[in-house]
Amino acid sequence: MCITVCVSAMRQLIKACKALSDETRLRILHVLMEQSCCVCEVVRALGISQTRASRNLTTLYDAGFLKQSREGAWCLYSIDEGRAVGYSRDLVRVVGEALKADETVLRDRRRLRDAAESPRRGHPPELR
Repeated sequence: MCITVCVSAMRQLIKACKALSDETRLRILHVLMEQSCCVCEVVRALGISQTRASRNLTTLYDAGFLKQSREGAWCLYSIDEGRAVGYSRDLVRVVGEALKADETVLRDRRRLRDAAESPRRGHPPELR
């Protein structure tokens, strides 16, 4: 029993570390520390393609860092404080601290704020 649990915990930790081993995923995680976002907001904040944003959000979700919620037709992603095990919360905190003054991350945050202030065609009013 302990061997199975330990192996499972090790695999989950490896999955989490692999998820954080990519610059785009670190940038996405940091943007989501600011606010919940749909894929299109991540695209606008980071200046990346929709495919790239979706793929990386899925990786972070599968690693246990994110949760999804639905608002009408929109899927919003946010940091999952409830599902995250202890080390996941610690890793998210470390990422936030380590990147808080990074120029790329600061630029992403400015773009996110600009995107939130401008109306977006096709979004329901509550997401504008």
